[in-house]
Amino acid sequence: MTHEIAVIPGDGIGQEVTPAAVEVLDALQVDFEFVEGEAGDAVAERTGEALPEETRALAADADATLFGAAGETAADVILPLRSIVGSFANVRPARSYPGLDAIQPETDIVFIRENTEGVYTGIESEITDGVRTLTRVVTEEASRDIAEFGFEYARKNDFDDVTIAHKANVMRQTDGLFLDVAEEVGDSFGMEYDTALMDALAMHLVQRPEEYGVVICPNLAGDMLSDLSAGIVGGLGLLPSANVGEANALFEPVHGSAPDIAGQGIANPAAMILSAAMLLDHLEYGEEADRLRTAVEDVLAEGPRTPDLGGDAGTEDVTTAVIDRL
Repeated sequence: MTHEIAVIPGDGIGQEVTPAAVEVLDALQVDFEFVEGEAGDAVAERTGEALPEETRALAADADATLFGAAGETAADVILPLRSIVGSFANVRPARSYPGLDAIQPETDIVFIRENTEGVYTGIESEITDGVRTLTRVVTEEASRDIAEFGFEYARKNDFDDVTIAHKANVMRQTDGLFLDVAEEVGDSFGMEYDTALMDALAMHLVQRPEEYGVVICPNLAGDMLSDLSAGIVGGLGLLPSANVGEANALFEPVHGSAPDIAGQGIANPAAMILSAAMLLDHLEYGEEADRLRTAVEDVLAEGPRTPDLGGDAGTEDVTTAVIDRL
């Protein structure tokens, strides 16, 4: 069966790392058909739309989407794309790799981030001059969906440690609901779990990340905590992610468009290629996904490496090295 993959490079280094991921997937000889769409700053400047209707339709109809990065128009691109594919769960693995100079080399954490509400619903208001508000939305349904996804992910992937992140001591209604529902789900799964205040958890992740496995988070907390964890494993260039819905999904590196290095050919493609491995898992190409992750890990350990990891290789050099190891 041929799977149609929407490819949306976007802005900045997305234009460099996304083709690298496609090249690697081609090397695996899986039965994919790639169809490219436009999104981001450049297309917005040209057409007035950061996410054209043609691209929206492409992502909606595809079996999965590979997305690179968006610049100033990020909120007008990635949030709608996640909605288009029906994503309610954002999966962000953060792990250390052999051979890299990680601050915490024992890190192996997966953040399961609620992907539809919280403060990212975009409900903002200006009440009067100098006074603006942001409405935080938390529902029982979305909290239950993400908790069930998180505990099922932990069970399926043999994680013993599950933590529910929250700030219910201050946000008593919103995070109070999130926590109550997540604990109820954990009890129904018959699995052990801990709860942690998200600010204290941020400190503990830096001090002793080996104590954590799957972390189930509200939207903003998942965004912040996963980026923090990137710092202890070697940088954002190593973190892939999946935006998962009931029947569709979108895969993207956690890093942004990196305009400071865009066009120089030195962007680290690892996060994008590892996102492609998550896409393979999603479409049930498990063997190919494992091969790809092993190839990336070998390259990270032995080189060549891009400047963000202390090397002097370019994006193309790393991509070729991964393909050679396949």
